[in-house]
Formats: sequence, C-alpha cells, structure tokens
Amino acid sequence: MARFRTRPALLAPAAALVAATLAPVQLAGAHPAAAAAAHEWVALGDSYTAGVIPAAGDVFEVPRDGCERTDQSYPQVVDRDLGSLLELTNVSCGAATIENITFRAQEPIGRHLPPFSEDPDYPFPAVPPQSQAVGPGTDVITVGAGGNTLGFADILMRCLQLGGGSGGVDTPCKDDLADDIPGRLAKVSRDYDEMLTVLRERAPHAKVLAVGYPTVIPEDTAKCRYNDLEQFGPVTQGDLNWLRTDVLEPLNKVIEKSAGTHDSVGFVNLYDSSRNHSVCDAGKWVEGIFTRVPDQVAFVHPNALGHRNAADHVTAALLDAIGVN
Repeated sequence: MARFRTRPALLAPAAALVAATLAPVQLAGAHPAAAAAAHEWVALGDSYTAGVIPAAGDVFEVPRDGCERTDQSYPQVVDRDLGSLLELTNVSCGAATIENITFRAQEPIGRHLPPFSEDPDYPFPAVPPQSQAVGPGTDVITVGAGGNTLGFADILMRCLQLGGGSGGVDTPCKDDLADDIPGRLAKVSRDYDEMLTVLRERAPHAKVLAVGYPTVIPEDTAKCRYNDLEQFGPVTQGDLNWLRTDVLEPLNKVIEKSAGTHDSVGFVNLYDSSRNHSVCDAGKWVEGIFTRVPDQVAFVHPNALGHRNAADHVTAALLDAIGVN
C-alpha cells in the first residue's frame, strides 16, 4: 500500500457536512520543498479512523485502494491543524480488524456493502498489515480498532433482519446473539494486547494512543424512530439498549483496559464528549444506516462533525505525547 503523507492545506470547499481545508496528498518517497516535520506520526485503524462514508468527506487516494480514507477523517483534520509539528503516515483502512493491523494482509471492500451498495471498482488488491508502516523512527502512533474484530457490522445486520419481523417490540437480536458477546469481547482483548505488543516491538520509543469509539446509541432510545433508515431502521428499542450497554460500551472498556496494561499507551475517550450526538440525536455526529435514503449508505459511521470532535481529542493527546503544551 502507498503511504500517504499530507502537508499544509490549501483552502477548498469541503465535500460533506462542513467547510474545511483540504490537504494535498503526496506519496511516500516524494521530496516536497517544505521542511520535514519534527515528529513521525502513524495513524492506524478501521473505518472509524479512515472516514469511509461521503458524510466524512471525499476519498483522496488516486487511484483508489479500497481503504476509503477521506479528507474530513480525524487524522487528516489533525494533520491540517498541527501543520509542521507532525509528519503523518495514514494507513487506516475501512473494515480492518485488529489482525489486519497487526499481522494479516487485508482485502479492502471500498464501498461494496451488498445489499445496500455495490462498488464498481470492487474487488481491490490486498494491502499489507498496517503495522508495517511503523518503525524505529516512529514517534507516536494512533490506533482505532476493535469493532470489526467484535463483528459489530454482522451483529447490526442481524439486528436489522430480526427487528424487521418484530413490530418494534421485544429483543429478538439480544435473544439470538447475547450468548456470543462475551467470547467476542474476549477475542478483542487478546488481539488488542497482541497488537500493542507488536507495535511496541516495531517502535520501541513511540507513544501509542488507543482511540476509543464515540457514542452511537443514545441512553434514551425513545429518541430512535422505529423503521427510520436514517437512524437504526427496524432495530427494536430493546435491542438498541442491549447493543449500547452489553456490546458497544463494553467494547470501549476492553480497549481502555488493554491500553492501561501496556507501558507508554494512552486511551483517548471519545464516548463521553459525543454522548448527546448519537445517531438518534438532532445534532448527530454519527450517521444511521443511510445518510440519505436510498442513495447514500453510511451503515452507522461518524460524519465530519464526529471526526472534528475526534480530532480535537486526538490533537490534545498528540500534543501531550510529543511534549507540546
């Protein structure tokens, strides 16, 4: 995979929800006139890092590699905000598991999400494990992963299927899947620990920042309208409560706990700051199944506002990691 390095931005209109600056992209190995940044930063992660959906900006790879990094995703926003302080290598990739970061090559899916959408460029060639972008000279690493190892997309799809025949009542998804969740969370914990160990081996002096997931489902699920595809479609209110308390909140706790057991690893909490900006809130920072029905699939991913919030918290953590107050 090409390693994309971004430099100070040129003013241009944003493609999604907000206006912002767009950074010109250069392939690794190019020799820009600008002076090298003081600190090497590698951004690793899944679609909540890469951006992926149109509401998180435009894909900037040419040609596309299927990872769908967008110009309003938080690594790109932070890179523009911090200018020459950091040199960014962003190898995050939509649909990445923790294993895809640690040791396993990935075949990116782009925006190929049948039955919701078909990507004309699918299939894409495999990309190497993201950890290969990390080396002895890396100063700081951000990593946002775990949801695909948990299988959240599959869980959500099952909840959509089961909720469709429920009339909006009861907890058909919980009844079907609850027994599997502890094992899934245990795998996230094991894989996350292994990933952090490998990152430490590859970059012994780097500070690692484990980035958690934002609030997706509100505490008051009465805000969520049954069968609204710009929210959670036919997922029942009971299943939404279960997904929040037994699946998504524990996922963040697993990541935070793993980070806390490794030296020089910090945890970036996005959950608390986004609590009132869920899929079902008026000022949402995460899109629902669709951003716009029927032609803009989001499948529950942060929009540009959500990435802006993530960028603010990641920026503070990065500045602390490199000793800039």
